[in-house]
Amino acid sequence: MQLYYMALVLPEALNQEIVLFKEWMRDRFGCRVGLRSPAHITILPPYWMPPALEAGLRSDLESFAGTLAPFPVRTNGFSSFKNRTLFIDVLVDEPLRQLKEACDASFTNRPPYGLIREQRPFHPHITIATRDIPAGAFNEAWAHFRNKRFDEGWTAAALSLLRHNGRVWEVVFAAPFRDLDRE
Repeated sequence: MQLYYMALVLPEALNQEIVLFKEWMRDRFGCRVGLRSPAHITILPPYWMPPALEAGLRSDLESFAGTLAPFPVRTNGFSSFKNRTLFIDVLVDEPLRQLKEACDASFTNRPPYGLIREQRPFHPHITIATRDIPAGAFNEAWAHFRNKRFDEGWTAAALSLLRHNGRVWEVVFAAPFRDLDRE
């Protein structure tokens, strides 16, 4: 079994900006979990799947993504989930909500992949640090980020499949949304 998830991976220029925030958390508090994946917005959270199903999933993901139009995504500063996760907040608009709902309908609770629909409400975000923020360090970290601005925008144009290699998450496939210029 391998661990996978589906996400909107940010453009490399924005990823590099966000890596600087993740590195600050690593250098200051020893937080490394956030550095194990590229900057992304999770659409379907991590799940276990036999690697033999990956080729079929890639094909289904490509067909699914080809029905979608690119759409704008915007961030809105920093936020947190209590004292366990620091992240960049993402504005939830209709195209992003529709993408999540369509992914859930297409890929969860359906054979052969066995993906389970997440019960938590959809709260799109870009993780800076999670699960390894030391006890007592959150307030100092939050004081550093809470008034920082990070209001950026880009066009989501592909849905990516990421696979854990035992150490880090790697993008193994990016399924492009339909090309509106060719219609």
